[in-house]
Amino acid sequence: MKISVVIPALNEAVRIEKTLSVVREQAPFEIIVVDGGSSDETVRRALPLATVIPSAPGRATQMNRGARVATGDVLLFLHADTLLPPNGLRAVTEALGKPGFEAGAFRLAFDHWTPLLRLYSYCTRLSRPSLCFGDRGLFILRAVYEEMGGFADIPLFEDLDMTRRLFARGTFRFLPLFVTTAARRFEQHGPFRQQLRNAYLWLHFLRGTDPHTLAHHYTYTDSDRQ
Repeated sequence: MKISVVIPALNEAVRIEKTLSVVREQAPFEIIVVDGGSSDETVRRALPLATVIPSAPGRATQMNRGARVATGDVLLFLHADTLLPPNGLRAVTEALGKPGFEAGAFRLAFDHWTPLLRLYSYCTRLSRPSLCFGDRGLFILRAVYEEMGGFADIPLFEDLDMTRRLFARGTFRFLPLFVTTAARRFEQHGPFRQQLRNAYLWLHFLRGTDPHTLAHHYTYTDSDRQ
């Protein structure tokens, strides 16, 4: 079973090499970095370690673009600032090799801890699709991804939308391993303030608010887009 690791990136020069190096320690794999028009050295630093393809910006757009050129039986969508656990790809292969499982995600840890982030990390132990954001390393059988039409073309919460659709099939598996993601947004904006902003958008999405409407209330930076 071959895994294609698809990494959407935009101005991730500081982190992309570490993310790719951790993936390259594992096998079998194919690594595709989908660059959304970086103005820093993201592409130059990624090229020795992965296949790099250009794309219009936007995480859903970039992930769908990467999936179209991927050749693996399994697609693993990984954020550019998120590190796989040791033997993470093997765990994915073993999970999808069992009858009745088509997709899944990891638990989440942070590279910097605060009490609030420890609580958030603990909550990822719960088998709740409403808590399964894209930074948890979503993986899916390629045939199922294609059957579902890929990620919805929406500016926010394409990860939750996909997870909820997969979970409804009854074939989603939460792995008891942790990916480690950067806590940079919490450090930049303050843990409590950042979580309030996240919670506001998240709750409105769960209530059915159009993601395009929510996007108008969200101020992006390049790092926020990924």
